[in-house]
Amino acid sequence: MSISYKKLWKLLIDTDMKKKDLREAAGISTASMAKLGKNENVNTETLVKVCNALNCDISDIMEIVEDNDQL
Repeated sequence: MSISYKKLWKLLIDTDMKKKDLREAAGISTASMAKLGKNENVNTETLVKVCNALNCDISDIMEIVEDNDQL
């Protein structure tokens, strides 16, 4: 199982917001944005900041997906 932030990127497109705009609005680091872009684990505090900036719930920006390479 892994985390996917595809919902976040779709939400940014729908709201016509760029990653840089989100980073500034949420007050998160470029390193955190890079981790989000790579579907890596990020601090829950970072996720809360993103949700507050976008006025959404955590389920609106991320989901847990099955790994394709598991048997």
